[in-house]
Amino acid sequence: MTVPDIRTALPGPKAQALLLRDAKYVSPSYTRVYPLVVESGSGAVIRDVDGNLFLDFTAGIAVASTGHCHPHVVAAIKDQAEKLIHMSGTDFYYAPQIDLSQRLAEGGPGTSAKRVFFTNSGAEALEAALKLARWHTGRTRAVAFFGAFHGRTYGAMSLSGSKLVHRRGFSPLVPDIHHVPYPRGCHGCDAPAAGCECVRNIEDTLFRRTAPPEEVAAVFVEPIQGEGGYYVPPKGFLPALREMCTRNGILLVADEVQSGMGRTGKMYAVEHWGVEPDIICLAKGIASGMPLGAIIARDEVMDWPSGSHASTFGGNPISCRAALATLDLLHAGYMANAAERGEQLKKRLLDLQKRYSEIGEVRGLGLMVAMDVVKSREPYSFAPALRDAVVEAAFRSGLLLLGCGESALRFCPPLCITAEQVETAVRLLDDVLSALGTKNHAE
Repeated sequence: MTVPDIRTALPGPKAQALLLRDAKYVSPSYTRVYPLVVESGSGAVIRDVDGNLFLDFTAGIAVASTGHCHPHVVAAIKDQAEKLIHMSGTDFYYAPQIDLSQRLAEGGPGTSAKRVFFTNSGAEALEAALKLARWHTGRTRAVAFFGAFHGRTYGAMSLSGSKLVHRRGFSPLVPDIHHVPYPRGCHGCDAPAAGCECVRNIEDTLFRRTAPPEEVAAVFVEPIQGEGGYYVPPKGFLPALREMCTRNGILLVADEVQSGMGRTGKMYAVEHWGVEPDIICLAKGIASGMPLGAIIARDEVMDWPSGSHASTFGGNPISCRAALATLDLLHAGYMANAAERGEQLKKRLLDLQKRYSEIGEVRGLGLMVAMDVVKSREPYSFAPALRDAVVEAAFRSGLLLLGCGESALRFCPPLCITAEQVETAVRLLDDVLSALGTKNHAE
C-alpha cells in the first residue's frame, strides 16, 4: 500500500455531500482547516470516504497515541463492551477503573503516593485540578501563563491565555486568575533554580503588587506549551517554578494533556526536568482515542470529602480498558519510538531549514515538534498566511498537518510512526514548500 494515495479531487464527491449536511446541522464553532471527511484509520494512515489515503501527522490532535485502531486497543474495547459498557464509577466499583488508577498512581513521576480522579476530557481535568487546589489550600487565586491553552469550559478557559477568540463574548470569567509571561527565549533560566529570572519576576511583580503568595492556591503550567506553539522551556524554568511553589505553599499543577502519555519520549514531559508536580492533568493520548481524562495528585493533596466532586462518565470502563491497553503499548516500545523518531524528524526539518529561509525555529521533544514559518529570520517575523497555505497544500498532497502558535506547523503523529513515514512526511513538506515558491536558499 502506497501512502499517500490521492485518487480524487479534494474533497471528493462523497465528502462533498457530507460537508453540505455538516454545514446545515453541526455547530459553526468548530475549527476545520481543510475538508477532510474520515472513514477509517490504521496506524498513521487515514482513509477518507472517497478512498483517498493520507499520512497522518496530527493523530487527531495528539490523541491517537498508539495509532488509529491498534489491534491491542480494539481488542480491549471489544472485550469490555461485551461485559459492561457503563456503571458510574463515582457511585459503584469496577476493576478497570481501579486497575488503571493503580497503574497511573504507581507510574510516577516522583516517589510520592498518589491518587487518581477521572474525567472525560482535558478541560474537565483542568476544572477538577482547579477545584482540588482551592479545596486543599483554602486559597482562591491561581497563576497561569500567557500562551497557555487549558480548555474551553469556564475554569479552563479562564486559565487559558492563548487566543482572544477563546474568551471573547464569554465574560465574566472565573475571577482571581492571573497570567504571567511564559519563558520564550528567557535569558537566565539556564542558571540554577534560585537564579531563574522569569520565575523570580513572578515573585517580584505579581506576588508583590497584585496577588500575594499566601492567597495563591496553584500555578498551572504546560511543561511544553501546546496550542501556544510547542515551546520547550529553558532547563532551569520548571525546577525554579517547583522551588517557588514549595517555598510559598502553592500547588504546582502540570497540564500534561498534550505532552503526557509518552509523547515526548518519557511518560510525562516533566520527567525531562526531574520535577514532581502536586497535580498532573491528563487526557488526549491516555486512551488512544477513547474519551478519558484524569488528574493524578499526591495522596495528601487529594483529600476532598465524599461528594465534593464527581463525574458520571469519568472513568468509563471501556475507556479505562483502552487506557490500560495504551499503557501496555507505550511501555512495550512506543514511548522509546517517540524519542527516536522525534530526533529523526527534528534533524530532517533542520536540513530543510538550511534550504528555505521561510523556516524559522525548529523545536520540541519526542514527537511533539514544531517548525515556525516566517517572513524573515532577522528580524524574526511570523507568517501565519504562509503557514496556513502550507497546511492546505500538504493536505492536498496527502499529508495531514495542523498549525499552532503564531505561525508554526505542528507535528504530533501517532507514536507508532516509522522512520520511513517520517522521511515521507519531510519529502512531502519539501515538495509543498518548493511548489509554493518559498525556496529561498538561506545563506
